[in-house]
Amino acid sequence: MHTDALGNPITLSDATSVGPVDDFVMGFISTEARAANLLAIAEADPSPIVQAYAATLHLFAESRDAVTNATPYLEQAKAGARRATPREQRYIAAIDAWARGDLAGAIRLHTEQAHEHPRDLASLKLGQYHCFNTGDGPGMLRLALAALPAAADVPYLHGMTAFGYEQCHLMREAETSARHAIAMCRKEPWAHHALGHVMLTEGRLSEGLAFMQDVSDTWTDLNSFMFTHNWWHVALFLIDLGRDDEALTVYDRSVWGVVKDYSQDQIGAVSLLARFELAGIDVGDRWTDVAKHLAQRLDDHVLPFLDLQYLYGLARAGRHAEADTLLRHIEAHAAHAPASTRAAWQRVCVPAAHGLLAHARGQHAVAAEQLGIALPRLVEIGGSHAQRDLFEQIYLDALVRVGTEATLGSAQGLLQQQVNGQPESVRLRRQVSVVYSALGLPSLASLNEAPR
Repeated sequence: MHTDALGNPITLSDATSVGPVDDFVMGFISTEARAANLLAIAEADPSPIVQAYAATLHLFAESRDAVTNATPYLEQAKAGARRATPREQRYIAAIDAWARGDLAGAIRLHTEQAHEHPRDLASLKLGQYHCFNTGDGPGMLRLALAALPAAADVPYLHGMTAFGYEQCHLMREAETSARHAIAMCRKEPWAHHALGHVMLTEGRLSEGLAFMQDVSDTWTDLNSFMFTHNWWHVALFLIDLGRDDEALTVYDRSVWGVVKDYSQDQIGAVSLLARFELAGIDVGDRWTDVAKHLAQRLDDHVLPFLDLQYLYGLARAGRHAEADTLLRHIEAHAAHAPASTRAAWQRVCVPAAHGLLAHARGQHAVAAEQLGIALPRLVEIGGSHAQRDLFEQIYLDALVRVGTEATLGSAQGLLQQQVNGQPESVRLRRQVSVVYSALGLPSLASLNEAPR
């Protein structure tokens, strides 16, 4: 029997498939584009694990067609599962659960795999992906820690561990794991990403920017998500430091335009354009091009976190009929969403969608009210702390624009705490100064002012 690059036995019909299988396994855990090389053999090799990996790649498209495109490969994997190993059989079952929308079932199977086959790191990373998308930071960490004793020699596992720690707000442990991964392999972009999160959260903005820029020379041959997302983090540091023109350059050069049809590239563009505007940066006509691609997403409903950003982008681009259509579709989908995600759709996504659409249309009181309903449970729709911060920024902007003493008071309390945690942030100091001026506290406004 053959084995993959991590030592896991694999059942293959064709011995020449070992290379493409290794490309998938190692490319997937290192976020490299070579993972997709497996698709070149999927038509010729009926091996169950090859078919299951091909289905995985199609599901990662995160589009309304993803399940349809994955189904032929998944069905062939299931049909041949009897001749596969127990590890491969469990992986196939996990992909089947994912395709059916049973994320809880998929997570359970990936968790079993992490304990019984801890060097199946492709399964582990996919389990972390599902935990991430359901707001389960502890689940992400449990998966990584289960595999560490058997796979501590793999730098990418330490990067996965680092992000699990970070999502659990364990910053010292996250930084230690990330730095260990990078010491083992300087080109470990997921560890770079985790450490960037730590530095942003802790207000180490100049340090974080310098670190990300220093390792950016290694961001080669990555999948478009990892490439654009790490540059997205660079742009966040630049926005907070008041380096607006540089942030726009990063957007134009490295965030939008790599794979415009991909969901993650689209939401990265939407969230960055929104942040620019919230920071007072003119984005010109950049919404227009993004919205051309968002208009194809009206029936996707893969993840609530994605739909919300598609909706806001369409509305900010002035595509109001399509935004209204997407809102109606979100409401209809929420009523019949899979059981494991229904509460997130109904109790978080629907009010957040109403709030985001209202904000985009200048209806700030409605925006504040609806986003205020969603924010306490926002973790349930997935995304990282840094990604979900967009919705908090929009909520704060709505409070300020409503402009009553009560809403300004709420905004002051939230913003001043953020300034205290990120004293380097020019963006936050500008915003809190506006609030203090509106509250009739000009001395405090002057205290927090930062030059443009």
